[in-house]
Amino acid sequence: MKNILKILVSKEDYWAIWLGAFFLTIGLIFFFDYGYVQQKRASLQSELSQAEKSAPFRTVDYYETREKLKGLKGGNNAVADFLKKLPVKPNKWEGNPLNSLMQKQEMPAALAELTESAAASRTTAIELTENARKASFADERLNEQAQQSIANWMSEQESLAAAKKKFNGDYNYIPALLMLGLLLAAIFGIGAFFMGVKFRTFAAGFGGIYIIALISYIIGEHSTMVYWGFGYAAWAIVIGLLISNTIGTPSWLLKAAMPEFYIKTGLVLLGSEILFSKILAIGLPGIFVAWVVTPIVLITTFWFGQKILKIQSKTLNITISADMSVCGVSAAIAVAAACRAKKEELTLAIGLSMIFTAVMMILLPALIKLLGLPEILGGAWIGGTIDSTGAVVAAGAFLGEKALNVAATIKMIQNILIGLVALGVAMYWSMKVDKEKGSKVGLAEIWLRFPKFILGFLGASILFSVIHSSIGNELGNALLDQGMARGFIKNLREWLFCLAFVSIGLSTNFRILKGYFKDGKALTLYICGQSFNLMLTLLMAWIMFYLVFPHITNSL
Repeated sequence: MKNILKILVSKEDYWAIWLGAFFLTIGLIFFFDYGYVQQKRASLQSELSQAEKSAPFRTVDYYETREKLKGLKGGNNAVADFLKKLPVKPNKWEGNPLNSLMQKQEMPAALAELTESAAASRTTAIELTENARKASFADERLNEQAQQSIANWMSEQESLAAAKKKFNGDYNYIPALLMLGLLLAAIFGIGAFFMGVKFRTFAAGFGGIYIIALISYIIGEHSTMVYWGFGYAAWAIVIGLLISNTIGTPSWLLKAAMPEFYIKTGLVLLGSEILFSKILAIGLPGIFVAWVVTPIVLITTFWFGQKILKIQSKTLNITISADMSVCGVSAAIAVAAACRAKKEELTLAIGLSMIFTAVMMILLPALIKLLGLPEILGGAWIGGTIDSTGAVVAAGAFLGEKALNVAATIKMIQNILIGLVALGVAMYWSMKVDKEKGSKVGLAEIWLRFPKFILGFLGASILFSVIHSSIGNELGNALLDQGMARGFIKNLREWLFCLAFVSIGLSTNFRILKGYFKDGKALTLYICGQSFNLMLTLLMAWIMFYLVFPHITNSL
């Protein structure tokens, strides 16, 4: 019993599960205000029904109530408000980098005019609707005037909403960022202490890593970097690599450079965002694209690397293959743990993934538009081939709302394979690769190799899928998706990923990496594998969405 307890509190994978569970529990406690949201939703639905019955056309009251219903979300308490502000990310900026963290800005004259104009249009629309109501909506001329004024108001509201997105107003993120750094240092410091790192030593190193992560975020939010898709992840690794390969990473900083600890915890959090209801919503076409193409590409790419390119390191081969075929960094981390790949091999796989993700995020939507492909087909193609979930969403948005939804859902379906692929690799390495080396083989070895944090990832996915389905789609979206996930968990997860990427860069040496690039085989493997992935995914998406299940496509 003591040995089991010791393992549960001294191993990185288990601490990723414990910390992931801690953050998710906090999220549920303060964002899952079911009673309030259910009552508010019922009240708004009643108001919406009354507004719809109050006139033969949709009034200002109807549209405003509908927007309130759409915007309903969990987390209507002081603690939830604090948690929403805690994992804040720097704003998009130009000119002065400090503007990403703090700014005092007056409302532009154009926005003020648009606000006044929209308010005036609203007043006019209400007045004209009242005129039509006084005539018992029997005067067609008055009805048309009211409807036209409502249409004008809605058009101005859309313009106002678009203008407000570009205006951040007054903000100061520095206090929240300081608080976030201190809390993460304390929470992860406890885990590091049980894994053998002194708390004070970890905290000092974590402070340095957190500052580098913040700088990476700031650079990644520059308007030019946002346009070209070079976000925080790429900059976190680049800055870390520059430090480690120029002045050298100080030993005190390395003590907190624990990339797998951060990213595994983030992946447990990611599990809460992968819901079975979203998978079922897109149906069999998306499942075929994600679950049939992915293993074919993975196995084919690994075979190609071994038999054609003759890559010496099987662990490098499988890590790159999983990174490229499944879902980028997340899959690479899981598979590298399962086959015990070298740290440098994992870094190389992640580096290749980020470079190609940035390129594909820009080029693939442009190619889809150039070829004139249908929006849903384009979204499926993006979701099945671009590695990063964030890049998938950004690329899908270039094509439209339908493409974005299809792309994001297929990527989520694909993410579920992380656990299965890691298990498969652990079994293959134990029963085939290690057997060839004369190592021991058996269930115990498979369990030893299997990344335990995957259990947290799958557990979170199952738990939150059950909660979501039990309370219904609308309440589930309000409480879990719009409330807990977007309000707290998603931003926190991205911060953990950023810390992991900084740590990868700080603990990687170019001299060791250079050996893997010498013969160009790693790059060739990635290019050939991704090319095959692109062709097969497009073919499967076209067959499933337009030949086999066209009725599902028409319903999306």
